Amino acid sequence: MAVSPAGGGLCARDDGGVQGRSDPQRELLDVESVAGHLLPAGGVFAFLAAHRGELFPDAMFADLFPSGRGRPSVPAPVVATVLVLQALHGLSDREAAEAVTFDLRWKAACGLPVTAAAFHPTTLTYWRARLAGSKRPNRVFEAVREVVAATGALTGRTRRALDSTVLDDAVATQDTVTQLVAAVRRVARTLPDGQALVTAAATGAGHDYLQPGKPAIAWDDDQARAQLIDALVRDARAVLAAVAAAEQAGNLVLEGEAVGLLGLVAGQDVELVSDPEDPDGPSTWRIARRVAPDRVISTVDPEARHAHKTTSRRQDGFKAHVVVEPDTGIVTACAVTKASGEGSGDAAAGVGLLAADVTIADGQQVEVLGDSAYGTGEMLAALDGAGHLPVVKPWPVNPAVPGGFTIDDFHVDSRAGTVTCPAGQTRPINSTRQVVFGAACRACPLRERCTRSRTGKSLRLGEHDALARAHRARAADPDWQATYRRHRPMVERSLAWLTRDNRRLRYRGITKNDAWLQLRAGAVNLRRLLTLGLQRTAGAWALA
Repeated sequence: MAVSPAGGGLCARDDGGVQGRSDPQRELLDVESVAGHLLPAGGVFAFLAAHRGELFPDAMFADLFPSGRGRPSVPAPVVATVLVLQALHGLSDREAAEAVTFDLRWKAACGLPVTAAAFHPTTLTYWRARLAGSKRPNRVFEAVREVVAATGALTGRTRRALDSTVLDDAVATQDTVTQLVAAVRRVARTLPDGQALVTAAATGAGHDYLQPGKPAIAWDDDQARAQLIDALVRDARAVLAAVAAAEQAGNLVLEGEAVGLLGLVAGQDVELVSDPEDPDGPSTWRIARRVAPDRVISTVDPEARHAHKTTSRRQDGFKAHVVVEPDTGIVTACAVTKASGEGSGDAAAGVGLLAADVTIADGQQVEVLGDSAYGTGEMLAALDGAGHLPVVKPWPVNPAVPGGFTIDDFHVDSRAGTVTCPAGQTRPINSTRQVVFGAACRACPLRERCTRSRTGKSLRLGEHDALARAHRARAADPDWQATYRRHRPMVERSLAWLTRDNRRLRYRGITKNDAWLQLRAGAVNLRRLLTLGLQRTAGAWALA
């Protein structure tokens, strides 16, 4: 049985299951047959028009439709083609559906006739949800990666470059007042009898939390704003206390993250201080004179964070991490993390990505290139343990006195557990890996070049000090520097391809944005393979 939406064209064969399958027979006004010659040779549209079924076969998505009941879906090769083109061109679901209807290039790529109308935009949302809930949520990226392997594009290429970039989030950054009000409202909206609980407990600010918007106060009055902050925090704490009491009494079973988010928001930006004019009087809550290290910036997307790639460039959102083969520009692994906080650092994420990069065979040694953000002792230790060669810009070693000695001027004898200074004084390394020269510095003729401390020079050696010293020594080699300058900057090119017109995200949370990045990387990799000469010869993928 063939099914077709109004307008015809998106045909699916019913083979007894709910998964739709492409009809191999072309229709009379099939765009590829009528105008396929107009598609630029070697482009993504022409490639998908000819090979979408081989790149994304129906069997590749069979596990998404285990039930044999229901109306057959849109054929998997068609949806996969649309998802790739959507990620490549940075379109919304509605824009992608309109492109399928009105753009002949999209129709040709999907194998549709001129008269075919597109599926509803929510079809793409449905398929993404199916993919996200499956055991292989990134199968489109993996399919392109299998083509990369089949062509031998990475054969003999033993370098991988690491880098990261900040992606702007899809929500507005909220101030403390907005977050407190929104978090209380979420509790009222999501908990059973939450409205009654909030109405009874949150009475200090005099604000109706069941209504949208900020409290009505004189916002140009500093005292009024201070009183509002104190009242909102007390309301939040009162709601938390009421929730805890209801849970303890067995009247409430907590589900979701609303209460946890309220507790986080109620504590991250504020501090309890006493009145300097009345120290014995009641304390008040005020905005803290600091920024929490892992601050939630929006209750709409609790995983978005402040990011500081440099001291002058500040963004809010997430961080995209990539592993790239620098000569071809192909992304071999990628992931999205929070923009700051635990696990978001370049080195920490880089270690995980390298371990997950299936293009690196077990036991294969590769040169790992990266800027100084990847030069931590932990990263060097992980690369050493995996048998890889770090071509990573070392962390700079700064002298305590301008123009004076650095830590590399001190000789460390790990076996003896001692450190010898430039003046020849030797001291032991204590249990905390600290070295104190103390009295030996009093009459030292080199003291002015070594320390300004009255008590003499002291050092604290890092856990991986020996690895860091050896790495800095290798980095001084001109051949090492030539390799770094030649290959490391190429990862910037791949990042530019990934983020061009796509730096602002469309989704909330790490999971959905990571799925988007995987899809985007797969689409960019496919386009890159076509630039390198991808073709189908005798049933096999190859580069011209």
